[in-house]
Order: sequence, then structure tokens, then C-alpha cells
Amino acid sequence: MTHNFLSKINNTWTLFLDRDGVINKRIFGGYVTSPSEFEFISGVLESIKYFSSIFYKIIIVTNQQGVAKGIMTEDELITLNEFMVNEITKVGGKTDAVYYCTDLATAPDNCRKPSINMAKKAVENFPKIDLQKSIMVGDSQSDIEFGKNAGMKTIFVTNKDSDFIPTSLSDMNIDSLHELKIKIQSFNHSLI
Repeated sequence: MTHNFLSKINNTWTLFLDRDGVINKRIFGGYVTSPSEFEFISGVLESIKYFSSIFYKIIIVTNQQGVAKGIMTEDELITLNEFMVNEITKVGGKTDAVYYCTDLATAPDNCRKPSINMAKKAVENFPKIDLQKSIMVGDSQSDIEFGKNAGMKTIFVTNKDSDFIPTSLSDMNIDSLHELKIKIQSFNHSLI
């Protein structure tokens, strides 16, 4: 398993991040439905601030079938995503877009990862995004398959509570976004 791609990252690369389990603590068997339930994983805010200084774009892509299940409304989801973006902005980080799919996993032709629908939307909105120079960071098999299907490098966030066992599918495994930050910094980028 090679991590050589980390040494190539510069301001032409795009970082795609899953939300639950990567940015905030996942509620297993349930859904984060309000800002009061949204808990950033340790080190995430500082890491995204750092990533904001080196990546061209930072895009969040998240499956949210809790809306189709009637557990939360789309407005509540939007409020939750706005809360997350505002907290990232407060520490000097940026997110360029948040794409979500509210379809049920059982819906035919749904937009959920591993479908590359959300990656296509990102490229439509930001035509300079090169998926060959993009990294998908996620904590589920569907995240990694989404990245692979779109032609990206993939990084799996190991999550002790997850039932997904990392496989050779991902290009790299990490414990957290903080670990990714340290790995990228170790290449001593002079990117600006």
C-alpha cells in the first residue's frame, strides 16, 4: 500500500469528506438530527483549517436516508449542515460545498454513495475539480467504493464502532483526520 500520492498534494487537489464518523461522531443505529447531537471528533476542526490552506476545494458528501425514513426533515438536515459549516468557518477553515442524498438505500437508482452522483454534482459546480487529483475520506465501504468509482484516491477512517472491516479497497487507512493532517505535514509542503 503506497501513500506516495500524499507527497503530490497541492492547491490543484480536492478533498472529499464523508460527514458522520469522519467529521462528527456517528450515532450507531441512529441519526444525528440536531446541532445539540452534533459532536466534532477531536482534532477535526484544526485539521480542516489546515486542509483549507492546501486543497483547491473541500467538499462534504453524505448519505442521509434519515430524511426519507421520516426521522428528520430536509430543513433540519440543512440546519445541521449549516451549523457544521459555521463551526468550521469560525476556526478559519472552509468547506466549498455540502452534498447530501436523502434517498432510501432500497430506492432504485438512488443518489447514495457508492453512486458517483455527488461527485458529478461537485464537478458540475466546480469544473476545475480533477477527480484524478481528488481524495475521498470515509468510514464505510460505500465511501471507499464511491471514491474508487469516481477515480479518486481513497482513505479509510478506522472506527472501532463500525462494523466495516477495512479491506485492500482503500489506498490508505487512518485513525482520524488529525492523523491525515500529520501525515500530509510530514511531506513539508511549500504550497503557497
